[in-house]
Amino acid sequence: MPEKRPRTARDHNAEAGLAAGTASLPTAAASVASGAALAAAGATPVAVAEGRVVVVMPAYNAARTLERTYRDIPSSGVAKIILVDDVSRDDTVAVARQLGLDVIIHRQNLGYGGNQKTCYDAALEAGADAVVMLHPDYQYDATRIPALVQPILDGTKDLMLGSRFLGDPLAGGMPRWKYVSNRVLTTLENLAFGLHLSEYHTGFRAYSRGLLETIPYHLNSNDFVFDQELVAQAVATQMRIGEIAVPTRYFKEASSVNFRRSVVYGLSTLRVIARFMLHRLRVRRSRKLAGRKPTSR
Repeated sequence: MPEKRPRTARDHNAEAGLAAGTASLPTAAASVASGAALAAAGATPVAVAEGRVVVVMPAYNAARTLERTYRDIPSSGVAKIILVDDVSRDDTVAVARQLGLDVIIHRQNLGYGGNQKTCYDAALEAGADAVVMLHPDYQYDATRIPALVQPILDGTKDLMLGSRFLGDPLAGGMPRWKYVSNRVLTTLENLAFGLHLSEYHTGFRAYSRGLLETIPYHLNSNDFVFDQELVAQAVATQMRIGEIAVPTRYFKEASSVNFRRSVVYGLSTLRVIARFMLHRLRVRRSRKLAGRKPTSR
């Protein structure tokens, strides 16, 4: 089991009053990764503008990769790390607690989208100015968090995506069928949304507080298509979207959606595109794509 890290001032900042249907185990939120680690990963350390950054990790059976993911999260500039466990059948919760993370445990499995809803509720409750969503499967390079959040903290972007396709995902081990399906869906989304992004289907992204307070993400699916619904909402409410390159790695322990689930996800993404087009053309307006007035802090 991993060694317990010395506690820091962040260990005493756990928040109460999180979303209904969850049990909170407020503990620590320390993290490690220095400028040297960033340099070793081939990234240049970034001087991040001021703002409270909260990292959230929607977790399900992530015990084997959680510690490695956590160790790559830069300590500088990250105020809190929250893990939401969706009734894992392994030791995810035990590992997270030993690492000193803030842990929220669902009483029943709510799905990937349902997990993220709890994540964002908790991050907003914790006073986040920027929220980083990071899959705890060690597939994405968490040392890139400073570069990912900087455009949000300096006020130039509302949503940032960590793109695998600004590099070479095939070299990182991405299956070719996933590569092709990602390219097809991304091309269709670019055409529908009027953007020129390299990828929409990443598990490493960051949101501004204003975006999360504006879009009605609780209306979204509890399944994997939640991410694409959220992007469509961001476009519909004229949020500013950017991306940075993020190396990826595929290996045995990393979680991966199988072919059947990928087909369901692809079809669901096509429905999101169709809903967006009908809404934009005023043929069929969608409540999901209508923004709400941000709440004051």
